[in-house]
Amino acid sequence: MADPATDYKDTVNLPQTTFEMRANAPTREPQLQDFWAQQQIYERLQQHNPGEVFILHDGPPYANGALHIGHALNKILKDIINKYQLLQGRKVHYRPGWDCHGLPIELKVLQTLSAEERQNLTPLSLRQRAKEFALKTVAEQKRSFQRYGVWGDWQHPYLTLSPEYEAAQIGVFGEMVLRGYIYRGLKPVHWSPSSKTALAEAELEYPEGHTSRSVYAAFDVLELPQGLAAAWYEALGQMGVAIWTTTPWTLPANLAVSVNPDLTYALVRVAPAKRHAYLIVAHDLVPSLSQTLGTTLTVVTTAKGADLEHTRYQHPLYDRQSKIVIGGDYVTTDSGTGLVHTAPGHGLEDYAVGQRYGLPILSPVDADGCFTAEAGQFAGLNVLKEGNEAVIVALEAAGALLKEEPYVHKYPYDWRTKKPTIFRATEQWFASVAGFRDAALAAIAEVRWIPAQGENRITAMVAERSDWCISRQRSWGVPIPVFYDKVTGDPLLTADTIAHVQAIIRQRGSDAWWELSVAELLPPALQDQADRYEKGTDTMDVWFDSGSSWAAVLGEQQADLYLEGSDQHRGWFQSSLLTRVAVQGHAPYKSVLTHGFVLDEQGRKMSKSLGNVTDPREVIEGGKNQKQDPAYGADVLRLWVSSVDYANDVPIGKTILKQLADIYRKIRNTARFLLGNLYDFDPQQDAVPYAQLPELDRYMLHRLHEVFSEVTAAFDSYQFYRFFQTIQNLCTVDLSNFYLDIAKDRLYISAPASDRRRSCQTVLAITVQNLARAIAPVLPHLAEDIWQHLPFATPYTSVFQSGWVQRADQWRDPPLASRWEVLRQLRSEVNKVLEQARAEKAIGSSLEAKVWLYVANPDLRDRLEAMNSADALAGNGVDELRYLFLVSQVEVMPQPRSLSLSYTLEQPELWVGVGTASGTKCVRCWNYAESVGRSATHPQLCDRCEAALAGNF
Repeated sequence: MADPATDYKDTVNLPQTTFEMRANAPTREPQLQDFWAQQQIYERLQQHNPGEVFILHDGPPYANGALHIGHALNKILKDIINKYQLLQGRKVHYRPGWDCHGLPIELKVLQTLSAEERQNLTPLSLRQRAKEFALKTVAEQKRSFQRYGVWGDWQHPYLTLSPEYEAAQIGVFGEMVLRGYIYRGLKPVHWSPSSKTALAEAELEYPEGHTSRSVYAAFDVLELPQGLAAAWYEALGQMGVAIWTTTPWTLPANLAVSVNPDLTYALVRVAPAKRHAYLIVAHDLVPSLSQTLGTTLTVVTTAKGADLEHTRYQHPLYDRQSKIVIGGDYVTTDSGTGLVHTAPGHGLEDYAVGQRYGLPILSPVDADGCFTAEAGQFAGLNVLKEGNEAVIVALEAAGALLKEEPYVHKYPYDWRTKKPTIFRATEQWFASVAGFRDAALAAIAEVRWIPAQGENRITAMVAERSDWCISRQRSWGVPIPVFYDKVTGDPLLTADTIAHVQAIIRQRGSDAWWELSVAELLPPALQDQADRYEKGTDTMDVWFDSGSSWAAVLGEQQADLYLEGSDQHRGWFQSSLLTRVAVQGHAPYKSVLTHGFVLDEQGRKMSKSLGNVTDPREVIEGGKNQKQDPAYGADVLRLWVSSVDYANDVPIGKTILKQLADIYRKIRNTARFLLGNLYDFDPQQDAVPYAQLPELDRYMLHRLHEVFSEVTAAFDSYQFYRFFQTIQNLCTVDLSNFYLDIAKDRLYISAPASDRRRSCQTVLAITVQNLARAIAPVLPHLAEDIWQHLPFATPYTSVFQSGWVQRADQWRDPPLASRWEVLRQLRSEVNKVLEQARAEKAIGSSLEAKVWLYVANPDLRDRLEAMNSADALAGNGVDELRYLFLVSQVEVMPQPRSLSLSYTLEQPELWVGVGTASGTKCVRCWNYAESVGRSATHPQLCDRCEAALAGNF
């Protein structure tokens, strides 16, 4: 006798899946990228979309090595935004760029050369090697970015080494010169002895744990100003002015001591006394200084800082007398003595004070960080090493050292060599930020900052920043196009000379500055004076390079968005702002979005020594050990980007990636189910009109309207983690656990062309198309794969041509949704009891059960009875309680009554009981029914399956 189940197997509408779930992303994703390229999807949308232009201006990554996970976070965030804007119908202009000049690349080149090769290296040969290295790195990074699924004008990226870019940069520099914002001066700047060049603030790092040798010292007081109390004069001859510094090597350059005019200073008696019986210190610091110096300090008298101005003292190491001067708010009682050692050649605040008092700029330190002959006995010593030690020893020998102690604090390091920097006065070119600071602050206020606190951060930085040192003592960069008089040293920098050099560079590139003679570089009117001048050798700060990108790429346009890491408030965001405001009076961007840094799963900074680095290439292609580091493909990496709150530092690691891969598979499997159940559905012919849909289907469309509205709002507000949470919830809770769970019965059991099945397929078709659109910005490969496997024709070659999610207003039905939310909650309570019965083996499938229900709410009870009535059973066969609960029978009790059931749930307003269903199991649908066995034709089928076979259900 044949197996009854086998007899009816072909009558069940099992899904004919064409969308396979395989772990083939490393293979499939490049195929889809080839499809996009061949069809020119980005190019077509960028040119022909009907909406306005959207410009996300790319902050250029440095072309000096392989990409890291921070690059992936940044570029994928940009691509998510661009793809969403494309789907919204806008013309997205995204031109990727690269920062190609500067010390980091120069150092990479030098590291590859032998000592002999370095000696024979000319500026031009170094520049050629640096250019080759940069271009090679650009090509490698470009391939990696494209493998992430990032779209853009990859055929025409902007490179800061291209002649047209360099010419635009010279144009920005020239405009700032002509507006009076560029000057040359001797000022203290951050100097890197390891790199032998000046550095900008954005090229500094402040690692934790730097320890300085700090000293307390006293300088002999020689003369006091008039008007002090008698006790001050009585102590003269035994009095010292006490200072504290964390840079003892700067003491040879001391030319003043600064006080705060509003602070109270004390003349204190020292016991036991050494060289000085009396010291001048801040009054508020007397108790702490007594403890620090290990002595008793007794206040004799006091005076305001303003009253001590012009007090004369003797330098302890040189035959030099200096004065107490008035400093500013930086002189505090937070630490030290309340009096600040001042060396105008080694600090910006010191320099400013020195300018007010006409002090010379003494900086007896050379480019290698060693004392010069001006430092006398210390000449030739490295200031940060033996120089520091020698100065401290000399102070002690002179009786001026009060105490030495280690001091742990943040100290500036060269961002590339990872070695300490110093402040050193040198002749440099500066941009006078003070000249356009107010305009820059006004421009900041006009920009939308995401997150909002970014505005406060950059406002404070611009408000407090000093003039911008834009010159560098390196060969690999854009030259500062200045000529110097050989006799006087005066610079020649005019509109004509700048324009002439700019035209040459536009044609030949910046190598021309080194290739051509002075006569060839000067404009015709000055060529007869070529012997009088020599070319400058400084190049421009790389932040001036990248900060001029608006001129080379945007022109007169304003970008809709700049997007980079939060460190760029002091880097590219600021350099771009300052150059654009200086030249055109407004910011180059309408909005600025910042993200944090990437950490490991324990919140630690990534480091090769810790072995906690996540390589984006290995995430996509897999590591050497595929079991430990499987190939996830680019979409899982992109899903990670969407899942994190990028406004803060974000974690990543193997556990996180595995969890995200599971979520990705959930989304993919949901799409697979949807597609598999549409194999025989054509929306043009088979779709059921909205008004004829059962309540469950209309409720699901309401949910889709809500979900896709939330997704749209998430993208509009750049809160991609909301997209991630919403889509995950849609696939898991709304679809898999609810709608699709209920839908399987009518999809598999009903007659293929029945309204009961077609109405469900109508919802599935709407869902799968909109799901593909909604995930496309984040999961473009999966979205395209879904679209290419749609079993029915659409007018669009690619999902990206189909536009953003479609939401019909009629889908919104809050009263209906309110009713079904109550039913869903009721379903959850019933499932708890069913699970208990299943766990204890009382039932296997939930179809073996019958559910008894009592609800106290009369309106809800009426609703449930209507869904369980004969009318419902005779209706569409969808909105019935037994299908909602996935059981064979449901009985709604009009009043509570005692039933002898083993599995129940009792609440104040609800009673649920679960028992065994009555009747016999239908071999086709596995429901239990009294009708099984009644049919002479199909004795093993229930009445609805018999109707389905006849095409009536």
